[in-house]
Amino acid sequence: MPSSLTIQLINQTPHAAVWAYITGLALQNNCARVFVQSDGRTLYYPPSPPPGQILQPLTADIAIPLSAPGNVTTVTIPQIAGGRIWFAAQRQLTFLANPGGPGGGAALVEPSVLNPSDPNARVDFGFCEFTLNNDQLFANISYVDFVPRLPIALTLLTMGGAVQHVSGMAPDGLERVAAGMRAQTARDGRPWEKLIVPGDDGRPLRVLSPTHGGAVGARFDGYYEPLVERAWQRYREGLPAKRGLFGLRRGGGDAAPVLKINTQAAAGVVTGRCEGDELVIGGERFCRPTTADIFGCNSGPFTTGPNPTRNAIIPRLAAAFQRSCIADIQEHPSHPHTFYRCDPTNHYSRIVHECNLDRKGYAFAYDDVQPDGGEDQSGKVNAGDPRVFIVAVGGGGAYVGDRMPY
Repeated sequence: MPSSLTIQLINQTPHAAVWAYITGLALQNNCARVFVQSDGRTLYYPPSPPPGQILQPLTADIAIPLSAPGNVTTVTIPQIAGGRIWFAAQRQLTFLANPGGPGGGAALVEPSVLNPSDPNARVDFGFCEFTLNNDQLFANISYVDFVPRLPIALTLLTMGGAVQHVSGMAPDGLERVAAGMRAQTARDGRPWEKLIVPGDDGRPLRVLSPTHGGAVGARFDGYYEPLVERAWQRYREGLPAKRGLFGLRRGGGDAAPVLKINTQAAAGVVTGRCEGDELVIGGERFCRPTTADIFGCNSGPFTTGPNPTRNAIIPRLAAAFQRSCIADIQEHPSHPHTFYRCDPTNHYSRIVHECNLDRKGYAFAYDDVQPDGGEDQSGKVNAGDPRVFIVAVGGGGAYVGDRMPY
């Protein structure tokens, strides 16, 4: 595995003023916080400010100017964990430093879409995520927090000549997401449209995940609870699924079905049923999740811990609730044709996938859960022999397939 990697950044926006920012933890330097500077190759390790001095400006130019629309800017990165490539159009991003970060350096204050006083709150920005280590390059486009106005697409060329591509959205992708959210509010009266954050020009600037609905007054309290109740009844009492869904028939008399989860780990396939008010799977007990637990995937019954079997069950169980197939399908992970087929469901995730040209992209924390050999949903590229990593921003050349992007 190489100690560094070439990244080609393609400006597919209509804007001449677009910048990239590359952040992460330097694996070859004690996991210290690192930036790639504006020249695309020099590294910058922001020093920790003195104790008590917070929100300090960085002392290096870390804004990488992209070439004119349609052109390529080449940068080089070292091995980085937890990396992000950020893009901003027309206005630069502001990163700040607090004392006491990793590796003895600064604690980075990244741009926030939830804090209206953040200097980046009105900036048109987005990011993709990556890790480059001794084993592989792994990268994905992420909508876990929000959908940006700037679409991002990924292409990975390997030493063996393979091409992997994630299409992202077309230039009007955010407008399509916003239209879908408005339409869903018109159907069910829920505050999906409140997740649309307008820009200074009146157009949508971004759409927030319902996980962050509280920041914009979009409350979903009690939303998923009817699905939870239906799942509990089904695996406790054998109540049938909804009439006609996936060919399941309505009628009583059947014993409570068994929930089966393929942990895709050492525990293999584990089974479960409801006992009292708990769902017991593979000997692990799970309480009823709330709507906040399901949207966030990291609280209540989805809190991870030291038990590897439980930790393997959690992503698959959480995904089954997010995708609303938990009560209608007994074996998980299930296939994409079973996702988002009944209410309540995560319509944000449904709409995001529909608006991506290849329907791929992380829309919630466990959106990479899939059956063995199943179709990837997460919008990732990965390989142990990367040659060139291509990241295009703007959606101007968005396409589906595995051809070269230019």
